Amino acid sequence: MLKSVLLGCVASLLISADVLAESMKVYKSETCGCCNDWIDHVREAGFEVEAINHANMNQKKQALGLPAQLASCHTAIIEGYLIEGHVPASDILRLLQERPKITGLSVPGMPHGSPGMETGRVDAYQVLAFDVEKKSLEVWAEY
Repeated sequence: MLKSVLLGCVASLLISADVLAESMKVYKSETCGCCNDWIDHVREAGFEVEAINHANMNQKKQALGLPAQLASCHTAIIEGYLIEGHVPASDILRLLQERPKITGLSVPGMPHGSPGMETGRVDAYQVLAFDVEKKSLEVWAEY
C-alpha cells in the first residue's frame, strides 16, 4: 500500500493533472481478479478508469490490432495508446509524458510480481514498446 501511495505522489509531481484527467478504458473478463487488482493499481496512481467487461477478449484484442504474442488478460486504451497486461502505472505515466510514436506497451503473459499479480513470488519481466505499423518491438523497462 505504501508503495502505491508513494507512486501516486511521485506521479503527481512528474506530470500535470491534464494528463491524468484522460480516462483509461480497460477491457477485461468479468471474472478476472488480477485485472481488478491492476485497475486498483492504476487508479491509486491517479488514473480515471472505465472498466468494461467483455465476453470475448481474444476477439476484442484482434479488433484492436494487438499482436497475439503480446497478449495478456486485459487491454486498456488511453490517449490512443494500447496498454496490454500488467504494465506498471509509472511506465504509463512515462509513455504519456514522452508520447513516442508507437502503438503501445505490453507485459505479455501474467508475470508474478507485476502490478495486479502480487502473489508473494517475484519474477523478472519486461515492459515492451510495440508499433504494429512499423512491426517494431523494443524493451521499454525491465523489472
